[in-house]
Formats: sequence, C-alpha cells, structure tokens
Amino acid sequence: MPITLKASYFSANSPNSSSFHEDSLIEISDNGQITNIIHQTASEYSERLSAARQHDHLITLAPGHFLLPGFIDLHNHAPQWPQAGIALDRPLADWLNHYTFPLEARYADLDFATPVYQDLVTEMLANGTTTALYFGTIHNSANLRLAEICSQAGQRAFIGSVAMDNPDQTPDYYRDASPEEAINKTQTFVQAIQDTYRNGFIQPVITPRFIPSCTTETLQQLGQLAQSQHITVQTHCSESDWEHNYVRERYGHTDSEMLQSFGLLNQHSVLAHATQLTTTDQSIIKTEQAAIAHCPISNAYFGNGILPAHELLNQGIKIGLGSDIAGGYTPSLYANLQQAVTASQIRQDGVDATIAADQRGVANSRISAKQAFYMATVGGATSLGIQAGAIESGLLADFQIVQAPPRFASLTPDEQLEQLLFRHTRHQIKAVYVQGKLVHEKEHNWYE
Repeated sequence: MPITLKASYFSANSPNSSSFHEDSLIEISDNGQITNIIHQTASEYSERLSAARQHDHLITLAPGHFLLPGFIDLHNHAPQWPQAGIALDRPLADWLNHYTFPLEARYADLDFATPVYQDLVTEMLANGTTTALYFGTIHNSANLRLAEICSQAGQRAFIGSVAMDNPDQTPDYYRDASPEEAINKTQTFVQAIQDTYRNGFIQPVITPRFIPSCTTETLQQLGQLAQSQHITVQTHCSESDWEHNYVRERYGHTDSEMLQSFGLLNQHSVLAHATQLTTTDQSIIKTEQAAIAHCPISNAYFGNGILPAHELLNQGIKIGLGSDIAGGYTPSLYANLQQAVTASQIRQDGVDATIAADQRGVANSRISAKQAFYMATVGGATSLGIQAGAIESGLLADFQIVQAPPRFASLTPDEQLEQLLFRHTRHQIKAVYVQGKLVHEKEHNWYE
C-alpha cells in the first residue's frame, strides 16, 4: 500500500552540504520508491495532505522526531560478530590467526551460523543500517543462509563468498584447497544469488579476502570474473603496515597497483581501510572510480594510521563508512561517523606533544559532521551504485525515524543535525524502513 510520511527530515546533498525540510509530505509507492516530496511552501501541499488523510495513507511523525536516510555499511565481516570487542590489543596478523580464522571455520555448521547471523542483522537494522556490504566465509551454505536472513529481515545486502587459498597466509583448516576451488565456489555462489534474488535486493560480491591470503592465480581469475560479470568487488587494501608491506615485498608494488593489474579495481570495487595509500595509489583509485570503505574505529586498532578522508573527499574519490565488525566493536555507523570526525581532528592536531604544534599534525585534515553524515548515506550509496542514501524523489524509501534529545535552547538546522548525530543512542532510533517497508520498530510512540 502506498504511504505518505509527514516528517521533518535531513538529507545530504554533497560532502559539504545537507538540506533540512520541515513537515514535508514524502509520498512512497507500493514498490518502495519515493515518488514525490511536497514541501510546506508548495501550492498543492494542503490538497495532498487532505488526500493522504482521506485515503488513510498518512503517517505523521510525532513532535521531536526526525527522518534521516538509512545508513549504508560498506564493510562488515558478518561471521566475526561473536568476536566483536575481543583482543583488539593484538597485532592484525596475530588477531586473525588466533581468533578470527578459528571462529570463521565454525560456519561450516549452519546450526552455529544461523543464530549469529539472525542476531547481527537484527542489531544492524536496530542501529539504522538499511544496506550492508558483507564478507561471508569460505562456506557457501552459510553465505546463502546469511542472504536468506537478510532477505527475510528486510535488510538490503551485498554478500561475498570469501576466497582465500594461499597456504603461506591461511591455516590448513580454513582455506580453499586450490585456485580452482576458490573460483568455482565463487561462481556457484554468484549464480545462486542471482537466480534466487532476481530483484537485486540481495546481490553477490566477488571477495578475495586480501592479497596476502590469495594466490596469484586466484587473484587473476577473480579479476577476469569481475570484468565479465560487472558486479561488486570487495577486498582489503593497504590496511596496515604489515599487510601493505607484505604485498610490496611479494610483488614489488602496492595493493592498489596489484589490484589494478589483476582486474579487481574498477567502478564496482570497494576497498576497505586504505590507511597506507601512497599518492600514486590515490590517483589509481580515482582513475578506476573505485570506492573506499572508511572504518575509523577498526583503523584505530589495526590501521597504523588515519585515513586522510578530507583529502580524499576533496579529490572526488568515493568514500563511505564501514563498521568492520569485528575489527570495529560496534555495528553502529553513528559511532563510526563520530570516530571519523574525532580521528580527523587527531590527524590535524598530531599526537606527539613534544613536537611543536605547527609541525605536529597534518593541516586541513579535519572533516565536519556533514561530511561524516554524507559518507554514512550518499557516499555509501554511490559506492555501491544503488538508488538510495538520500531523501529525494526517485530514490528508494530507506529511512530511520530518530527521536531528538531534549532541547533546552533554540538550534539551527545544522546544529540540530549535529546533535542528532553526536548525542545519539541506539534507543533513539524508533523505526526503520527499507524500500518503504517497516522492518524495525522499537515502540509505537514515534507517530501521532
């Protein structure tokens, strides 16, 4: 049934600007698309409001509640959810080998995988994340179960069957036995998703874990598959000193250079972390129109550096936000956008107080709340090539209904948005819509 939301809403227009409209009418079709937005100043406002009431299509947000676009998580390891918050003081390679790989190996058991994925997807929706880009495991049965759970819960998802076959960097109990197995498994998964979810709500992703975990033959063949299929590619890129240097020692080139040579870098690619990029790498990523998943919480533990988000945005490189469960301890993109702003200020100010202040940091590094909001919404949608991420006519109706904290002084729209983003708690998200369908509701007092 079509619905009309009467709501005050915020939406990002560009990295540096957002719009606010009060008590607008947002008309949503049966197929979950925003068909029209009518602001109070429009001549037909009263007529359309009366028509929505007459046909019982009207939902009016209660005072103190605002509509925001749904957030888009560009990097999430779904099987690592039981590990969130554990051993973040370990180096990356140690963390993977002692915690992550043993955990992911357990997903051969669907009785283990199913409740984990159900809990994660429920938690993601409750935190306002309407679309997610997921790493699965090497087990296609579990990856297909994740797709089924996302579909049933109403979360739009891009899911990858992880390819990892390098015996030098993966354990014998958790790896693809050969390049042939890695490629055949990926092709089987891609076909199964495309056959089952023909409307594109769930999409397959080509997923080499990262260069260290894959043989050259697998990387080359995945690149050929990516070029022939024209579907999303996800991997890690220059994510730490160890990983970045490993690739340079192995190939004599950086991650970005090698991914480009393998055919894995294009307008459908999403590269996680990227804290160690060179200026040449940045140029390659921009030329190939690839995207970066900025994971600021995880980067603080494993990134060995702060992503120059301000610089990359100014260059026109596509950037969205990723939670990176479980390198990031929370699925909340609110927490990650807050950390993105905080990390950028640390990068600008520097960290060693024994160095003179004018020499300590990197000038012009700070990003604003608007830029972080953009990355969590429009940046993610642009990176995945989906018609979402903003509240605009013609886009998909992916929303969060958020209750504002108590107000004790008048605020400008910009100040109100900042407070919504920074004084956020999960309990303030009262309802979530994906493609016009209510998929999460905390309580019923968000509408009149």
